[in-house]
Amino acid sequence: MILEGIKVIDFSRVFAGPAATQLLGDLGADVIKIEARGGDETRHYGKPPSADHAKADSAPFNALNRNKRSIVIDLKSDSGRKVALQLVREADVVVHNFRPGVMERLGLGFDALKAINPALVYAEFTAYGDCGPLRDVGANDLALQAHSGLISITGAPGQDPVRCGTAVVDLHGSLALVVGILGALFHRTRTGTGQKVASSLLLSAAHLMSYFYTEYWEDGTERAPMGTANHLSVPNQAFPARDGQVVIIASTDPQWRRVSETLGDPRLKADRFATVLSRKANREVLVELISEITSSHSAQALVERLGAAKVTCSKVNSIGEAASCDQLAAIGGRLKLEGAHGIESVAPPVQFGENPAPPISPPPAAGADTRSILAEAGFAEAEIAALLREGAVDAC
Repeated sequence: MILEGIKVIDFSRVFAGPAATQLLGDLGADVIKIEARGGDETRHYGKPPSADHAKADSAPFNALNRNKRSIVIDLKSDSGRKVALQLVREADVVVHNFRPGVMERLGLGFDALKAINPALVYAEFTAYGDCGPLRDVGANDLALQAHSGLISITGAPGQDPVRCGTAVVDLHGSLALVVGILGALFHRTRTGTGQKVASSLLLSAAHLMSYFYTEYWEDGTERAPMGTANHLSVPNQAFPARDGQVVIIASTDPQWRRVSETLGDPRLKADRFATVLSRKANREVLVELISEITSSHSAQALVERLGAAKVTCSKVNSIGEAASCDQLAAIGGRLKLEGAHGIESVAPPVQFGENPAPPISPPPAAGADTRSILAEAGFAEAEIAALLREGAVDAC
């Protein structure tokens, strides 16, 4: 396993941090999830309390917290902080996504932890970064979709802005954080020293908007929402079918010729549609014409015909259709978590030919591993019992 022997102390919660540490666990790291009493707040998103954690925990929590062990610690107590510090002494990586200054106030900031573990990789994920005028402003995925301008280009022309349906900034940011952590671990193998790795919702969102920002910096262009269309070429959007919608993409002139030949309408071969620039100049007319043609065919028939002609296309699937897709299962993209009441999860977005995937464990109950984690860290049974009595830690 790629990260076998790497111990991660995970102070993060909600989406971005847990998504990152789950991937580290998928790669073989031992991820110890630090939770407050009551657990990661994501456990209860849209769910009533229940004694059966596997039934009570929300889909977002279950989707982002496999391959972890859980310990409940009161980080506001002196004894709880001492427990956390002891765990960090033997750790390779610490991850948190608290607001700037929170870890420092708890005595768990980078400088404090580096003093007891110089080889530590300390990874933090914040909203707007750890400096600047918005440093102390709290935010979430939706706030950064708005702040970054992502919402301003999402939706239908002339309509109210629309958020991306998934937590795209959080999840994109989680991958950036993992890249940073892996880079810092690689650096440590050469130098023996750890370092601080920082990312944020703002950097994640800006990365998603990269070429829109560059275009603005170059000539002041600000793009408007275009529905499913793309300003770089046409056709490059969803078109109506008799029983749904189909995305058709032709970014180059050879691709367009294959589209026009396959759809078979002679009007598509007019000179005004012959080149990328001329198609963009006649976008509205071309989109209306293609829509007229595609609306008389079933989505499946269009996909089969266009696909056979090597045209990039896809039926617009529902969530159920996409989640049940045979292709996703064929590439190992669907995981069944054994012993977890039939919970299924999306597999890691990367696979390795020479390294076997680690065994998959379901998301833990809050505090499920408190006793065993403390014992591994050198706490005697009497010490563990005392910590439980005073509420510095909790176990289920």
